[in-house]
Amino acid sequence: MKVRLLAATATAVLLATGVPVPVSAGVPVPVSAGVPVSVSAGVPVAGSAGPTGRTASVTTAAAVPPAPCPRAPAPKVSRPPRPSPPPAMPEERAVGGPALATAGLVVPAAVSRPPAVTATSWLVADLDTGQVLGGCGPHEHATPASVQKLLLAATMLPRLDPAQVVTVTDGDMDIEPGSSAVGLVAGGRYRIETVWLGLLLQSGNEAANVLARLGGGPDGMAGGVRAMNEEAHRLGALQTHAVTPSGLDGKGQFTSAYDLALIARACFADPTFRRYALTETHRIPAQPAQRTKGFEIQNENQLIYRYPGALGGKTGFTDLARHTYVGAAERGGRRLVVTLLGAEPQPARGWEQGAALLDWGFSLPRDSTVGRLVEPGELIASAAATPPALAATGAPRPAAASGPLDEGLMGRWPVALLAAAVLGLAAAVLLRRRRSARRRTP
Repeated sequence: MKVRLLAATATAVLLATGVPVPVSAGVPVPVSAGVPVSVSAGVPVAGSAGPTGRTASVTTAAAVPPAPCPRAPAPKVSRPPRPSPPPAMPEERAVGGPALATAGLVVPAAVSRPPAVTATSWLVADLDTGQVLGGCGPHEHATPASVQKLLLAATMLPRLDPAQVVTVTDGDMDIEPGSSAVGLVAGGRYRIETVWLGLLLQSGNEAANVLARLGGGPDGMAGGVRAMNEEAHRLGALQTHAVTPSGLDGKGQFTSAYDLALIARACFADPTFRRYALTETHRIPAQPAQRTKGFEIQNENQLIYRYPGALGGKTGFTDLARHTYVGAAERGGRRLVVTLLGAEPQPARGWEQGAALLDWGFSLPRDSTVGRLVEPGELIASAAATPPALAATGAPRPAAASGPLDEGLMGRWPVALLAAAVLGLAAAVLLRRRRSARRRTP
């Protein structure tokens, strides 16, 4: 009895900290009310719909492999080592509904199979109702590349006056050599609207630095990135952590297809963003003091030229993230958004894969759904209404390092070591009992 009590205590401590717990037969795992059970091979997940206080014995024998996603063959490419994502948090993977907590395919029953794409994860949702029509690994962590600029837009568009004229600094021009730039110059003076168009049409990384600095208050760009993370949390994008305002790769920077849909929904709710996203060309003014001529930029998102009803979106690419894409369109009074991560441009480019998934979404009945996009502030309000002991598991935590050792796990080492010590004590007691039993055996 003491052994079982010690093991149960250790399990409870580990679950409270989010540290994975090995499942042993006969050791019950606590189940929280309203949280679905999702079992991956050998990894237990707390939670199931049911009364508070119930327990369920979860074993690897009950594991059900996720349905495979339709994959299009893609050429092999060399890429940097994939960074270690943050630990899988059951409450984050279940945001939007228990069916979304899968690494595989989730679609409504009795609908046509979605098209095969090269993206490692994707999601299609209704911008107006918030219904999620389907997805592949919707809560799997991935690196965002320039689609992160949508989070910058969702954060800073309400804060900045588009008519204000600002001066670009040398610090704004500190971007990775060879990375995407619109052509702003240090010392140049531009309307904020021009900077926004440079960001959204040409994915200018220096434009992202300008906007983050201006919206970041006294802390400048660092304050802007902090505001982006606060906005992601408010929107319910709990798997998103920004390190750079532009989406250039940074240590611990992640998002998910589901989170991108939340962020895109916030963007498309803003009429100014919708106007920017559909702008085809814009002229960057000359800067006589810097001896630079004016020039014209074009929108790089091919969806707006080639897809009827397109509302716009954002492209992205880094060697690490590969191709990422967010696109939206309207058809028959219905507005859908598609997000995809980790795609290759062959046999179809990112926007073409997005267009195929939009076609699939528009083909589904209007009541088709596998989950929903949470409303801005909804999760914060829910956490505020939850008793402190339960709300603690949903508190913000450090992002994982881009390496084999997770910073979030390091932050929980003292508790994890305590739990490990309790488990070790339980094992020692059990071993002692077994040895005593052998001595008594004739």
